[in-house]
Amino acid sequence: MRDQSAIAGVGRTPFYKNSGVSTLELGLRAITAALDDAGLELADVDGLITHSVGDAVPASAVAHSLGVDDPHVLLDLVGGGSMSAAAVGAAAMAVTSGQAEVVVVWRALNARSEFRMGGTGRSAPTLVEFQYQVPYGLLAPPQQFALVARSYLARSGATSEDLGRVAINQRSHALLNPLAMVTTPLTMDQYLNSPLVSDPLRLFDCCLETDTAVAVVVTSAARAHDLRRSPVLVSAATTGGGHSLYSGSRTDYSTSAAREMAPRLYARAGISPEDIDIAELYDAFTPLVLMQLEDYQLAPRNEAAAFVAAGETTFGGSLPVNTHGGHLSEGYAHGLNHVAEAVLQLRGEAGPRQVEHARTALCTGQPGYVSGVTSALILRGVR
Repeated sequence: MRDQSAIAGVGRTPFYKNSGVSTLELGLRAITAALDDAGLELADVDGLITHSVGDAVPASAVAHSLGVDDPHVLLDLVGGGSMSAAAVGAAAMAVTSGQAEVVVVWRALNARSEFRMGGTGRSAPTLVEFQYQVPYGLLAPPQQFALVARSYLARSGATSEDLGRVAINQRSHALLNPLAMVTTPLTMDQYLNSPLVSDPLRLFDCCLETDTAVAVVVTSAARAHDLRRSPVLVSAATTGGGHSLYSGSRTDYSTSAAREMAPRLYARAGISPEDIDIAELYDAFTPLVLMQLEDYQLAPRNEAAAFVAAGETTFGGSLPVNTHGGHLSEGYAHGLNHVAEAVLQLRGEAGPRQVEHARTALCTGQPGYVSGVTSALILRGVR
C-alpha cells in the first residue's frame, strides 16, 4: 500500500461552542469543502468512511444526502479518536485495492452542545466495561485517564511542570493558527494554578470540547497528481490493540499499545523514527503526548519530559509536535484535525506555523486506552 494512495483534499468547519446545526449538516459542509479543495465533484465520490462513538449520523445518511446512490465502500467505524487514523487507512486500502476511486473520510460531532462524553445526558452506554467503572465513579474521560497519567508519572519521573510544558507549547502553536478556539498565551503559573479536574490532571491538561467537522479526500496517487493540490501520500497505516481499564489483560498502564504497533508502522512505510519531521500526536490529555513520544520511539524511554523541556517539540526544535495547537488548544475533532494539519504542513500551506523541513509526518489516533484499540498513519509530501 505504500505511497499508492494520497490525500487530495481537506475540508473543515470552524470550531464552535454551539454549531446550531446537526452533525449531518456539519459533515456535509466539511465534505463539500474537501472536494472543492481537491478540485473534485460530488459525482466523483464512490466511497464514504466515518468514525464515531454513536454521536453522529451514519455514513449511509451522508451518502443519501450527497446523492451517492451506489456507494462502493460504506463504512462506520466505532471507537472515536482511536480510529481516526484507521479510517484514513481504510480509505487508502479501498483505493489501492480498487474497491473505490474517491473516498471521503470525515468526523462530525457536536461534542460541546449535544453529546458530551461522560455527560449525564448521554444515552445508555453499550461497552461491557461500564458495569465495572460506574460504581467507582470512573465515568468521564478525565477520571479514566487520570489513572493512566498517574501510572506514567510514577514510572517516568515526570512532574506536573512537565505536563504543563506540553500544554504551554501547544498553546504557543495555536497562537499562529487562525482556526484555533483558544489563542491567548498560557504561562506555567496559570497552568499550575488551574483547578484539578481529576488528580493529577488540571484544567489545561484536558482537551477542548467542540462542535466541528473535518473531512479528507483519498484517491490514488496517480489521480491525485493531476488534481488541484499537491498530493500527500499515505505511506503507511496501522491498527493495533490497546488497554481496557477494567477487563483487559494488560498490566502496565504507563505504556500504551502504540509501543507494540510502532515498529509495524515504520516497517510498512520503509522508514525509521528519525525520519519523522513533524508529529501530530493524539492529545486528549497532556500525558498522552509524553507517552507517545516514547512509544513511537521519538524520544528514549523516561526521557520524553526532558525532550520537551529542551524545546525539541516546538518550532525550531528537531521534532515539532501538534503544530496547530492540537486538541488542547485548536479544538477536538477526535484526531482527524491532526490529519488535516499534517496535510497542510506537507503541502507547505500552514502559513506562519509552517515547518520548512516538513516532508514526513506521523499522525496518531488515541493510543488505545479505555477503547482497547489504536491506529496511526505516516504521510509523505511530494512538493
